[in-house]
Amino acid sequence: MTAAIAMRGVTKHFRKYRVKREYTTLKTELVRLLTGKRPPDAAPEWIEVLNGVDLEVPKGRTLGVIGRNGSGKSTLLKLMTGIYSPTAGEIRVEGRVSALLELGAGFHPDFTGRENININGGIVGMSRAEMKERVPQIIEFAELGDFIDEPVRTYSSGMFMRLAFAVATHVNPEILIIDEILSVGDDHFQRKSLAKMTEFKRSGRTIVLVTHDLGTVERWCDQAVWIDAGRVREVGPSAEVVAQYRRAVAEAEAQSERTGSSALSAPGLALPELPKEAPPAKVASLTRVRLLGVDGAEAAQLAGDARLDVELAFQADRPDTALACTVAVVSDKGEALFSTTLEAGTPGAGECRARLSIPRLGLGPGQYAVQASVHAHQGQPSDVVSQALTVSDTAPGHGVLRPPHVWSLEAAPGAARASP
Repeated sequence: MTAAIAMRGVTKHFRKYRVKREYTTLKTELVRLLTGKRPPDAAPEWIEVLNGVDLEVPKGRTLGVIGRNGSGKSTLLKLMTGIYSPTAGEIRVEGRVSALLELGAGFHPDFTGRENININGGIVGMSRAEMKERVPQIIEFAELGDFIDEPVRTYSSGMFMRLAFAVATHVNPEILIIDEILSVGDDHFQRKSLAKMTEFKRSGRTIVLVTHDLGTVERWCDQAVWIDAGRVREVGPSAEVVAQYRRAVAEAEAQSERTGSSALSAPGLALPELPKEAPPAKVASLTRVRLLGVDGAEAAQLAGDARLDVELAFQADRPDTALACTVAVVSDKGEALFSTTLEAGTPGAGECRARLSIPRLGLGPGQYAVQASVHAHQGQPSDVVSQALTVSDTAPGHGVLRPPHVWSLEAAPGAARASP
């Protein structure tokens, strides 16, 4: 699979500046300079933020970047976007990049929202004709109303985020890079943003997402990379990488309780090494996973009582190995709500297809993930793809499940009946 972003041996150092612990004035500095008594500058010190990073992001895949604060995640994204240059190593990016890295980055505070839209479109190389077509779409998506013609310095953090996300996703990027910014928005706009990014996934765009929300990484990202103390600790299917990260954090917390140390929160220190579980041998690859609604069209949002079909296409890497396909529905907390497996036998060479039909979804409103995998019969998943699914329902009731149900009432003789 062609790489949208490829990093080879990437290292990034920053110079460390020290503030002298003495009081000086312009006069004393001039006297020292003229009398030759100014102390020589100390040799520069360097902070190593990333060291020897090798990473590939395949085109059309969604990569989640996880790790503790200070591990180098944001620096990694700024290297991908070209904001920083690597101290050593090579970075190759294929396609137009759009990024949301810092709240309000790239916006001039004294220009209006509309003016900043046009400026940012020009920066990423869009023509006047393209911007004329896209500006109304951006304004509509941002939902800023009359504030679109006010200086952005008057915007709240949520308004900044709405405008930044609308611009980044409507300038026709092939690669979208996001650094934790979506946590600023309200619940309505977060759902709207997730739906937009799901649309990006279905259209074959590449997404790189830094977040501390491990549930989002598990249910929404195809792959994950764990950055620990400036190095790539793990890279692979999102569920496996998140599980390893959680194990290491739990072990570090246990060590901190035993020793009374605070190493868990100290930047630049790696989490404890754990015995690695042998990865399952890859016997097949998923080439396509689609969620289909009642009309057979792809759907990322369904009602709780709607029909859902999950269509899988896969390629056997070992034609003589008995394969199985598994589909699981996972909650926003990473809990498996439902799982089923199809024994596919030995499909041989060439692309195979499988379809799971669920006549009635039976879920309450919320965010879910449909995880599809293909693996050897009675073996561990060797290739997993996760698709986000939003269930929206106006029917009364609460909870994860929405089973078929009917209320009945037998009133006592002479009791007043409730109005329908």
